[in-house]
Amino acid sequence: MDKAEVTNVGFEVVAYSGDARTKLLQAVAEAKAGRIEACQPLIDEAQELLNDAHNSQTAMLGAEAAGEDVELGFIMVHAQDHLMTTVLLKDIVANLIDIYRG
Repeated sequence: MDKAEVTNVGFEVVAYSGDARTKLLQAVAEAKAGRIEACQPLIDEAQELLNDAHNSQTAMLGAEAAGEDVELGFIMVHAQDHLMTTVLLKDIVANLIDIYRG
């Protein structure tokens, strides 16, 4: 994969991760407002977006594993940061909602 292709994958991962982050923070806002029943659909949407981000990333990883040269750039590094922190946020949000559920 050339740098442009890797950059496009990076932008996809950032977009999916960012949308997932938004859904997760909306779930916390719903929990804070006492609307616990509204949380799970948002968490489920976030998980689907994280799956999409992971699928974008996996295509690139597969290419590299198959022996293809992959030119990484800072955008891909940035994308990995977004994905990792959003996955962590998902775990934290699940615990926060349990606390609000009481």
